[in-house]
Amino acid sequence: MEAESSVDNGQVTNLRDKVVMAIKQVYDPEIPVDVYELGLIYEITVYPVNNVYVQMTLTSPNCPSAEFIPSEVKDRIQQIQGVNNVEVEVTFDPPYSQDMMSEAAKLELGFL
Repeated sequence: MEAESSVDNGQVTNLRDKVVMAIKQVYDPEIPVDVYELGLIYEITVYPVNNVYVQMTLTSPNCPSAEFIPSEVKDRIQQIQGVNNVEVEVTFDPPYSQDMMSEAAKLELGFL
């Protein structure tokens, strides 16, 4: 029984990695850094039946790409083989700040 659960855990970890890689293909059109490195992704949950939940934010509530970015995140994740249902929720709590960017994103944008 224990061996089965570790195999399940390995598959979930593997699928989560694929989800992260898919999200890293989505860019804010005005910023040359992907939304994952920008810190726009607050939560990624992969459920045992390969349903994926992503909670994310945008750089501002008035972001011109407010509809485009979350739908592209959802589309990229749905293209992963084996994924069933994808839910992307946009939140502004906590509000986005540049502190949420990865070191790589800060370097790319000249903040370091």
